[in-house]
Amino acid sequence: MSTLPSSIDVAIVGAGAAGVAAATRLTKAGVAAVMIEARDRVGGRAHTIPAAGDVIDLGCEWLHSADKNVLVKVAEEHGFTVDKGTPGWSGPASVGLPSRDHADYRKAMEQFFDAVEEAAETGRDRPASDLLPRNSRWTMLLRAVATYYSGTELEHISIIDFDRYEDTRINWTIREGYGAMIAGAAKGLPVVFDCAVSSIDHSGKTVKLETQRGTIEAKAAIVCVPTPLIAEGTIRFDPALPGKQAAAAGLPLGVANKIFFEIDGEFSYPRGHFYGATDRVETISFDLFPRGRKLLSGFVGGAFARELEKGGPAAAESEARRQIASMLGADANKHLRFMRTTAWYSDPFARGGYSSALPGHADDRAVLAKPVDGRLFFAGEACSKIHFSTTHGAWETGLKAAEDYLAARKG
Repeated sequence: MSTLPSSIDVAIVGAGAAGVAAATRLTKAGVAAVMIEARDRVGGRAHTIPAAGDVIDLGCEWLHSADKNVLVKVAEEHGFTVDKGTPGWSGPASVGLPSRDHADYRKAMEQFFDAVEEAAETGRDRPASDLLPRNSRWTMLLRAVATYYSGTELEHISIIDFDRYEDTRINWTIREGYGAMIAGAAKGLPVVFDCAVSSIDHSGKTVKLETQRGTIEAKAAIVCVPTPLIAEGTIRFDPALPGKQAAAAGLPLGVANKIFFEIDGEFSYPRGHFYGATDRVETISFDLFPRGRKLLSGFVGGAFARELEKGGPAAAESEARRQIASMLGADANKHLRFMRTTAWYSDPFARGGYSSALPGHADDRAVLAKPVDGRLFFAGEACSKIHFSTTHGAWETGLKAAEDYLAARKG
């Protein structure tokens, strides 16, 4: 669909995983729905691009809790290949962390998770950093890994929210790319691109959405956008929804970025995963030959990721090369060709990676997800109580928002 219709049954704001899920369910139910997308593509924070004779995912990459992940079936139904191999980062590091040290580190991590769970059961929320082990050699690495999990530092993470997250620790990938799969699932669904929504008027019997391509009137709207766009008023609501805006502010997106190199040469690189350092938070998590590809990918989160992003691709490349040389030797960099880095914090339609609840704000997810007057619905990973920060969490909330609309229509 290249033009914005003047009216529709349901307008879906955003064509990421939540929007695609909602559109899929509504279309199946015979409801006229359209996704209104600010970008020129489907997927949101799921984006696959061709690179080095293969593909890379700039955003989400892993089917977390794969044995229970609804998107495994979706991928297979749309002809995509699910790779059930074990990720390199789930096992011992190939460099810089001997097996005995890795076992000690894993023990420290499990003790930290146990401490968070025990503290969360009291019902008194506080920052997850309160539960870090003191005077442990692994404290800095635990802090660093937390920024990969949540995109932010433990001081900004609610222990109750952190403990609610459900993960079976089984992680698979999609051979053709996660973003490609979401785009594939959207084929045939109505979508209007390059159409940012600026305001949603729900004061009357219908919902009116102002976009850069004009106005569309709908019986209902499903809002599937990242929390900063609500918290910062990028999309305005009339009447205002201060409760929604406050809830979105309590669920900020962390920063998580990737750095990609192509391996070009015969240098004897180890295979698997390693950290750029284990004694400080400002470390990059590296994966060599991920799923057999001639790549070295780096992953960085939190304030360090934001700092590197601010410095541009050159800053990210320089820091990555410095950490690579410290672990593999200077010659390793001679055979690495810098490809690109991501910049999700600067992306105006994302403003970050994925959500975590600030201390005292664990229940904001339910507030954000609650429908308004049976005509305004909300979806996205931040609306998921137990699968937040994941693509399948976003998909599940998109399905739920669609079901809520169908139930409201009957009522």
